[in-house]
Amino acid sequence: MKKVCVIFGGMSSEHDVSCVSGATVADSLKKDRYEVILVGITKDGHWLKVDSVDSIRDGSWRKSSVSAVISPDTKGEIIIDSDGNVTREKIDVVVPVLHGLFGEDGTIQGLLTMSGIPYTGCGHLSSAITMDKFFTKVIADSINVTQAAYVPVRDYELSDMDSVVARVEAEREYPVFIKPSNAGSSMGVSKARNREELIAGLKEAAKHDSKILVEEAINGREVECAVFGTTREPKAYGVGEIVAAAEFYDFDAKYNNAESKTIIEPELPAGKREEIMDIAVAIYRACDCYGFARVDFFLERETDRVVFNEINTIPGHTAISMFPMIMGAAGKPLSDYLDELIDMAESR
Repeated sequence: MKKVCVIFGGMSSEHDVSCVSGATVADSLKKDRYEVILVGITKDGHWLKVDSVDSIRDGSWRKSSVSAVISPDTKGEIIIDSDGNVTREKIDVVVPVLHGLFGEDGTIQGLLTMSGIPYTGCGHLSSAITMDKFFTKVIADSINVTQAAYVPVRDYELSDMDSVVARVEAEREYPVFIKPSNAGSSMGVSKARNREELIAGLKEAAKHDSKILVEEAINGREVECAVFGTTREPKAYGVGEIVAAAEFYDFDAKYNNAESKTIIEPELPAGKREEIMDIAVAIYRACDCYGFARVDFFLERETDRVVFNEINTIPGHTAISMFPMIMGAAGKPLSDYLDELIDMAESR
């Protein structure tokens, strides 16, 4: 029986969502195939051995006094310390279920690569690239993918706010969206309809990252595509649509507003489903993705133009998450595609 370590939590603003995803994934691993070891990372960055999925759901795992860390040594071990009693345990595969910074950005993938432990999902380079919206845009431009026009801003430039505002207003018309380059679940994202809102949005985005994007506002339907497989042979499994309860699909609309809805295989104009899936696969390959990813788009209302938004290399696995819904509708339930992800991890 393979020893599979599920790592969840983390130091990002998506810590709580990662805990929900981690519990879902751990519960879905087939008990007759895997011995599951749970490791939670607190918001402060402490690694803890977790006894049960129930303790993830009720939050009591954070009270654990047993530490459990991945050794960078190529023995492929996890080091467990219980009140000074140190043991080592060989791990066959790690399943990182960490959203956002310090989990989806290549950091833990680099550690696991050093350790020699196979892990599911994208490698350290593709994780880092896709986590950074600015560099993802550079790659999308290189393969001529249509995306929202943007103005890049660095946080240190905000010391001369008048100059930044003048540059943005010279290149873009209101409304615009302001996004931290490295943040997930729409944390720090805002919409600006005027100069005052632009300034407030830039200050808020700077709390989350040093690089900021000011993008044109696309009046479009929000659609997402699930891509699964190796870099060489990826496959798009379907398209879903987000109907946000709020003006845009921010963190609160995603996780706290029951009126936000997800629609699997929505009605789309002729040929647009196939176009979205083709572009999603092209971006997946261009970013050197591996395992799985969710690729997000806008379908512009006035023109039916497909506009690339972003890519997520560790998609959410909460009750409202699109990726597992699309995969399930395509005949691949979570427990089955976890098997495939683990097989791909071992063959990489």
